[in-house]
Amino acid sequence: MSFRSFLLIPLVVFLLKCAGSAEGRQSGIFLPTELHPDYPGCPAVDSSLYYYPVIGILTHPGDGASGRLSNATGVSYIAASYVKFAEAGGARVIPLIYNEPEETLLKKLELVNGVIFTGGWSKTGSYYETVQKIFKKALEKNDAGNHFPLYGITLGFELLAMIVSEDKNILEKFGSSTKASSLQFIDKANIEGSVFQSFPPDLLKKLTADCLVSQNHKYGLSPEKLQNNEKLAKFFEILTTSIDEEDQVYVSTARARDYPVTAFQWHPQKSAYEWASSSKIPHTEDAVRVTQLVANFLASEARKSTTRPDAQEVRDNLIYNYIPTYGGKAGKGYDQVYIFT
Repeated sequence: MSFRSFLLIPLVVFLLKCAGSAEGRQSGIFLPTELHPDYPGCPAVDSSLYYYPVIGILTHPGDGASGRLSNATGVSYIAASYVKFAEAGGARVIPLIYNEPEETLLKKLELVNGVIFTGGWSKTGSYYETVQKIFKKALEKNDAGNHFPLYGITLGFELLAMIVSEDKNILEKFGSSTKASSLQFIDKANIEGSVFQSFPPDLLKKLTADCLVSQNHKYGLSPEKLQNNEKLAKFFEILTTSIDEEDQVYVSTARARDYPVTAFQWHPQKSAYEWASSSKIPHTEDAVRVTQLVANFLASEARKSTTRPDAQEVRDNLIYNYIPTYGGKAGKGYDQVYIFT
């Protein structure tokens, strides 16, 4: 031992003694009970909330890769980015396979606390009918007092517009394929209670000035189209608009007036979880903050659900029972997909 180390030993002992004394604690770290004698410890959780929320994600026809991964009859998929998105907010996921027996699908709906309709292209046939059935069931749950949120993302928004308006030709063409954009708020005073309610002021400002969200769609609704349709205007309130490649304005975010339903013409999940499909997806820190906050809102709404499913039934149906496939090797399409045959 060096002479210097020998001299340091008494000093270390002295400091340790001070840290253990009342006099030493005056400049040290205090326990909560020392600062506040009546400190209650961790507060009790809100018993009205469900802290194990489960989100149902509806599969889409195909393999998500134009048959490169599977061309089996009746195959469907979920891009893994939607699953990760729901999990980022603190929820688990159960896949709702669009072409499984109706009895099975309806049983799964009793295990989830909210639903996501994903992006894609299918607007007809059994897929449209399944979306319609789930949407009707979601409204029924809410009408019965069970808070049941629903996110419609791109195609999901388009299908909701078709169903609510009862007009399968309601959509208009827009040129917003693989581009980033800003969001222009109709009235920031109306964001309370919406998906944007927890966004800090600096991020709300950046959303209007910077290209923080990913757009990839060929259809949509102009504000005039939505507002001039009696059924749509009664159901939806416009939150934001965006501009396509030809300077046409379209509705980019809307929410239902009387239900926990949010419709996105943009992809809130992509900034954090998709890398192969396009260099136009924004991956900045602020873009990822947007993804996180939108995911947080979905899970927070799902926690208000009164559904308390059987834990084992949930485990038997979770997405964890399936293995994702890496589809991004070619540098296009989704990075990962779950395929259901």
